[in-house]
Amino acid sequence: MSKSSSAESCRVLKEARLVERRFLARPQHEGAGAIVRRSIGRFELKYFDPFLVLDEFSVTAPAGFSDHPHRGFETVTYMLQGSVTHEDFEGHKGTIGAGDLQWMTAGKGIVHSEMPAAQGTQKGLQLWINLSSNHKMIEPKYQEIQSKNIAEAVRDGIKVRVIAGEALGTKSPIYTRTPTMYMDFTLKPRAHLQQPIPTSWNAFVYVLEGEGIFGSLKSPPASAHHLLLLGSGEGLEAWNESSKPLRFILVGGEPLREPVVQFGPFVMNTQEEIDRTIDDFENCVNGFEKARHWRSETAISLDI
Repeated sequence: MSKSSSAESCRVLKEARLVERRFLARPQHEGAGAIVRRSIGRFELKYFDPFLVLDEFSVTAPAGFSDHPHRGFETVTYMLQGSVTHEDFEGHKGTIGAGDLQWMTAGKGIVHSEMPAAQGTQKGLQLWINLSSNHKMIEPKYQEIQSKNIAEAVRDGIKVRVIAGEALGTKSPIYTRTPTMYMDFTLKPRAHLQQPIPTSWNAFVYVLEGEGIFGSLKSPPASAHHLLLLGSGEGLEAWNESSKPLRFILVGGEPLREPVVQFGPFVMNTQEEIDRTIDDFENCVNGFEKARHWRSETAISLDI
């Protein structure tokens, strides 16, 4: 570990971010029979700049997310259990299993499907990250990392999987067009975490398992499926005062501070751009050319 990384991991936060709002993500139906717990992108919290949607999904075949388009943002799929097969109209196809990551930049346009690849229930997280006006119409791109290759660090009862950014002196190789940090933390009982976050960024916690205290020891504990929006400060402070492991994700990003106009899977800056996007998709032009004759193998086999 470098001296700078060591110093960063040992620093004491002068001002920890407090929890300003909290939500319980309740199950709802999405896609073709899938169940999601949506915490960002719901009525109470439509947008948390630069984050558009956070879903904790649960899907069992034949349910799934059949052929659908995207434009103007990125989707980050992080599998927790089981596996999902991804296929798009550019010919890109693959399967991501438990612990694997897919960071997809939809850019100017993608049509794809995401369907269960195994028996039983597949579970994971999908985060939508907005792109700036300068990047909304870039060429689509994928970054995929198998579980065994995700950067990890362990120290003082804390384990972290660094999906994007840096934690405990360990960096992720993922490139983020919208500057983003994304960490999967597990704290053993009695463990205490201090994680720096750039002061200008927005940040949140989503609890996956167990129960933890965030921001201040005076805060009430938060349990699974709760989203915690963090206020201003230098970073996150968290404690596991329970007798069981605590697992949560910490996500932060640099706000774009641009207008947001969303129509389903399309996210642009103006209504005119949304209208043009709908025309592009319906006419299979300007990034959607290959959508005219494409259907996923799953859609063909299920005749959907």
